Amino acid sequence: MHGAGIKSKRYLYVRLFPVLVALLILSPGSSRAGNGFVSTKGKEIISPDGKPLLLRGVNLGNWLEPEGYMFKFKEANSPRLIYEVFNELVGPEKADEFWTAYRRNYITGKDIEFIKSTGLNSVRVPFDYRLFVREGNPDVWDSTGFRYLDSVVTWCDHAGLWVILDMHCAPGGQTGDNIDDSYGYPFLFESERSQDLAVSLWRKIAERYRNDTAVIGYDLLNEPIAPYFNVDKLNPLLEPLYRKITAAIRQVDKNHLIILGGAQWDTNFKIFGKPFDDKVVYTFHKYWSDTTQAVIQEYVNFRDTCDVPIWLGESGENRNGWIDSFRRLLERNDIGWCFWPYKKLDAPTCIASIKMTKEYESVIDFANSDRSTFEKIRKNRPSSGVVESALEDYINNCTLSNCTINYGYLEALGLKVR
Repeated sequence: MHGAGIKSKRYLYVRLFPVLVALLILSPGSSRAGNGFVSTKGKEIISPDGKPLLLRGVNLGNWLEPEGYMFKFKEANSPRLIYEVFNELVGPEKADEFWTAYRRNYITGKDIEFIKSTGLNSVRVPFDYRLFVREGNPDVWDSTGFRYLDSVVTWCDHAGLWVILDMHCAPGGQTGDNIDDSYGYPFLFESERSQDLAVSLWRKIAERYRNDTAVIGYDLLNEPIAPYFNVDKLNPLLEPLYRKITAAIRQVDKNHLIILGGAQWDTNFKIFGKPFDDKVVYTFHKYWSDTTQAVIQEYVNFRDTCDVPIWLGESGENRNGWIDSFRRLLERNDIGWCFWPYKKLDAPTCIASIKMTKEYESVIDFANSDRSTFEKIRKNRPSSGVVESALEDYINNCTLSNCTINYGYLEALGLKVR
């Protein structure tokens, strides 16, 4: 990919000629304010020009951590279960080819330019740790994840968008449900090896992007500790892990923000003590709630009491009227936001909707069928011709030029609609 090539060259120059770093970080066409790093001052996130920065962004979900519902799958709802469906459909080799093409087409520089054109100023990039380390062999690092992050950071740098990097799927699982691709429990908090791997990966990410001013910061763990586990036991383990990860990041990167989500789907801030870093932002997520002040008041109180910035890292999946109402509530309280998601299959609750085909409906039927035995897999699998057409069409249809733009959704976000 052209963007990744540019990025890799830039890093070579950064390592060899530190005096040129400032010239290479920002492209001439960047429209972000200022030439330095985003920081914090009291309750505000501060742009490089010293002014308060209200983040208005969108999540690039389903790109580097696929989710079943965005493929219209019911039971195959985590990345590994989704990969299993595609392996059963076309075999591991062709499935790998599909995923490579998928990631190259789902988010491109054109998507980033379009996002910028709507009036948004930031994107959050959820990723799966497995793109950076060999499964079952944590001592072997994989460059795949960095190629994609390099590309999106470079595209955003050129377009003038801010980037937040989000570990959506952590080693061992931080949530214990499908969204972190875990095995039904947040084993991260009880596994020293998983924690060490999470710390090492964040350190590597921070070392790689420490000089990138397009990057705002690092969202350490998405929605940790689902509410149906022993939260009295697990919740006290969250902030110490945040401290451990942050200490490793600060060994190599003192420039970027550290973003900390509360327990129980990023809603519970009671687990936090006093802020332990001078560039920390606290993030909460809210879905399907009322749009009244009472819904966010506890987070506003936390901001005011601790004198720290807060940020809504995820919300959405709702009607346009709700999106508009909740977005206005956040802005009245000077809270930046990042709605979920940018793109998904055949849906009005996103910015870009991917066209559904009749052939792909056969893929959905297979994924949702009984696949508990090899006999049932063979019986329910569509013909190879149908599957090949379905996957080829999906790859083509997920490109921005073939997507349907939901202008009503953009309008609900207070953005340019044409």
